[in-house]
Amino acid sequence: MDQHQQVTKDSHSSTTEETTSTRPSQSAASRRDQFQVAGTGFAVLFCTVGIALWGLPFYYDFMVQQFGWTRAQVTSGNAISKLVVGPIFGLIAGWMVDRFGPRRIMMAGILLAGVALVGLGGISTLGMFYFFYLFNALGYVFGGPLPIQVLLTRRFDKSRGKAMGFAYLGIGVGGALAPWISHGLVQHFGWQTALRILGVLIVVIALPPAFALKPTPPSTHSALEASPSANRAFRSLPFYLLILGSMASIGAVAGTQNNLKLFLSLDRHYSQTEATRVLSLVLASSIVGRLLMGWLADRFSKKYVMLAIYLLIAIAIPVLFFGRTESSLYVFAVVFGIGLGGDYMIIPLMTAEIFGVQVLGRLMGVLLAAGGIAEALSPWWIGHLRDTSGSYSGSCVALVGMALLGAVAVLALPSRQEPA
Repeated sequence: MDQHQQVTKDSHSSTTEETTSTRPSQSAASRRDQFQVAGTGFAVLFCTVGIALWGLPFYYDFMVQQFGWTRAQVTSGNAISKLVVGPIFGLIAGWMVDRFGPRRIMMAGILLAGVALVGLGGISTLGMFYFFYLFNALGYVFGGPLPIQVLLTRRFDKSRGKAMGFAYLGIGVGGALAPWISHGLVQHFGWQTALRILGVLIVVIALPPAFALKPTPPSTHSALEASPSANRAFRSLPFYLLILGSMASIGAVAGTQNNLKLFLSLDRHYSQTEATRVLSLVLASSIVGRLLMGWLADRFSKKYVMLAIYLLIAIAIPVLFFGRTESSLYVFAVVFGIGLGGDYMIIPLMTAEIFGVQVLGRLMGVLLAAGGIAEALSPWWIGHLRDTSGSYSGSCVALVGMALLGAVAVLALPSRQEPA
């Protein structure tokens, strides 16, 4: 009996030691997995958003000068493609991410973004321009913020804001480097070959880390199954306030950013190098914005962090259009860049704060589809106002109004998830 008790005790002790000894290795493996996930998010957003999305407006003035297109026409590619792609494929992508996990969706998006830039490098007509912009929009939906947000939200808990901030640094770094890379490539090869090279770089940089990523467990709900939490969210007022606020703010950001190179180059007559410097400073400042807003979101109410972001955008825009000195232009670039950096990142954090993470893919699919509409229409509308009025004064008023509307919608949001 004593011998049996001793064996049992030894066995229990051995099991305890084994369990204890495996904890550090499991913890280390978990940390390595998180580093890999955050690094992959950085690389993918660097390419599919920083270069493929924010890098494209650098080429608009070349298209205006070579093909004789208007500002409204060169910004309408973004509008038409996202109006076609966003409402339909945004919802589908959200369901697919919840059902199959973000990895495969992300890889498809990377390939689509690369094909888009290669194709845009060979355009000669507006029809070709619109066609390849459709691929660009698909690359953004399938390989952009949606799968990254779901991936990070499922893999991180307490440090979710910092992880999101780090991954979203990829947009800032990519957007800051894209004008300088493009400027150098254009000088050596011309703007069309430069676009083709960028398309190849997107696939080479982003596809390998996405391919190496471990599959993320899918949601417990099927792609088409309506969960009670999703139904509650879709019927709630806060969800529609989130849609309104995010659409308004994204519209202000996209309308400003997509017309920035046109304004600097064709209205203010800045050189390509000077315009490149301002574009790069905006996206470099967005790096600070992502880090700062991610840090603040982990420590303070996400609602008020979101409000601060929207107000920064509203304050910065008049400095761009009405400031007359070089220093005012750089003030705009820093303040607007910080707001831009936090703008897209705060939306999934606020959505998870109010509704939880289980159906985040579906909710973000709707939010990104709505944001895509604003991101599509605003640059075209702002360009059209400039074409018809001869100045950006009316455009400035419209952009500030959008940012303030977003701030009002945020003020009406709850600070955290309410019990069911």
